Order: sequence, then structure tokens, then C-alpha cells
Amino acid sequence: MTARIGVITFPGSLDDGDARRAIRIAGAEPVALWHGSHDLEGVDAVILPGGFSYGDYLRAGAIAAHAPIMAEVKDAAAKGMPVLGICNGFQMLVEAHLLPGGLIRNAHQQFIRRDQRLRVENASTAWTSEFAAGQEIVIPLKNADGGYIADEETLKRIEGDGRVVFRYLGVNPNGPLNDIAGVSNEAGNVVGLMPHPEPAVEPGFGPGTPAAMRPGVDGLAFFRSAIAATVAAAA
Repeated sequence: MTARIGVITFPGSLDDGDARRAIRIAGAEPVALWHGSHDLEGVDAVILPGGFSYGDYLRAGAIAAHAPIMAEVKDAAAKGMPVLGICNGFQMLVEAHLLPGGLIRNAHQQFIRRDQRLRVENASTAWTSEFAAGQEIVIPLKNADGGYIADEETLKRIEGDGRVVFRYLGVNPNGPLNDIAGVSNEAGNVVGLMPHPEPAVEPGFGPGTPAAMRPGVDGLAFFRSAIAATVAAAA
């Protein structure tokens, strides 16, 4: 079985092509999906890519969360399909109430771009099973609205339930509460994170990592995890 992973393009998407390339390198079939469609074309998993959908008007991801195809994404997510939101895609997921909390302007009010260290806090989601809990990785970060927030009760709940999936290490780059870089839904099939795994899938083309890890490929495990989840679901 070859997993088919869809990548939805919205007006203003910038990283949809990179996401499709990462899927192909990981060994799955990328499927280009369109925001105005109501058809997920039978894919096994879905990625909402980074960018500036609809120019980030109102709030980042707010308009895209109401795109026609998001009705299908919500329905598929409720049935257990793996869904990953990267950067702007994470913003869409919180705006669509598929993930808890919200994302606001970076604390220093400036766009940030850097190679970012993360710790994997939860290795049991559909997008992190190829990692080990506590593993440190390095992938790119580039955003202007990456400050994760939640009310006290929500924050306590997601921390207690192990739904913080990634945490920033070394520096809090954009002001999120508890150094949160990514979270999941309760079932673990929907994950959102601000840093970008899709450029870090080939040696020599992604950021460097600690000596014990393969250089430049820390993002590859995201896509291989989704492949493993779809194969397990079909078994």
C-alpha cells in the first residue's frame, strides 16, 4: 500500500510545494487539493501548509478556516484521519476549533526566521510515532503570529493530558505560553506546530542537528509517521 497524503493549497499558501516534495521523499504519494473543493480525493491524510492564506486578514488562518474544503477536513478528522497543520496551517486548525487555544502576534512584534531546536514531548500521535519521547530535533521556524495562548484551564488540561507535542528549547522565539511549539487533539490524529518540518527532509538541504542525529532530515519523521499511521489503519 502506498499512502496518499493530500496538501491543500489556499490563496497565499507558500509551502504547499515543499510539503508535497517532503511526502514524496518520505515514500508516499502527494495529492494536490484545492481550498474551494469539497473533495478530499480519497487521501489517507491531510496537510494544511504554511503561508499567508488570504493575506492573514482578520487573524492569521481565520478566513481559511471557513474555506469549503475545511468542512471535509473537519469530518475526516472526526473519523480519525491524520491531519497536520504547519505554521499557517496550525493557525487554521485553532481557528477551525480542531485544536485548542489560539495564536497571536510574536511577542517582539517582528517576523522571525531561524533554525529552531525542539523537544518531542509526545511520540504517540499520528505525526510523531517515528520520534522518541524527549528527542531533540532542529527544523526551521518562520512566522509572525506564532505566540501560542490558551486560558488557564485549557492550558492545564492539555499539559495534563500530554497534548503538548513539541516544546521550544534554548530560546522562546515568539512568546508562546509554556514554550509550546505544537499541540494535538485528544485523539492524537490532529497535530499543529509552528516550525516547518517540510524543508528538513534531505541531508545538506535542511538545518544542522546535533552530531548524534542525521543532518538536515529531522522533518522526515513527521511524514513517515503519517505513512505508518495510514498503513496501521488499513491493516
